Amino acid sequence: MSKYLDRARELRAIVTPHYNCAQSALLPFAPEAGVSEETAYLLAANFGAGMKMASVCGAITGGLMALGLHGVDDSQTIAYYYKRLRDNHQGQVDCAPLLQINKEQGREKKPHCDDMVYECVALVEEILREKGKIG
Repeated sequence: MSKYLDRARELRAIVTPHYNCAQSALLPFAPEAGVSEETAYLLAANFGAGMKMASVCGAITGGLMALGLHGVDDSQTIAYYYKRLRDNHQGQVDCAPLLQINKEQGREKKPHCDDMVYECVALVEEILREKGKIG
């Protein structure tokens, strides 16, 4: 287990205040980038639930923010990030179709969203380690 995944799991277990999927994917990586968890919480507030309109999954956008905080913004890496996620989710990255697929599989929403957060956190950690951005 990694400290990033452990922190994401802690955040997803907290009921009040609620940490949305974007916040839960971003916050574990914020302190090492010199950003407080409070600032990261506020920054990602409107990105949960697919930017509050069922667009790109908040966990995915939170992961993108975490990569950006650590200076990873090259097109090849970001394309790789999206490809890995699309490959695992029937080509989908938007919240609405991801939730629809989940529903068709008979799963509840919260475990699905939790799993998306954990998947994105693990992928961001992998990328940041490969790029030498974290130890």
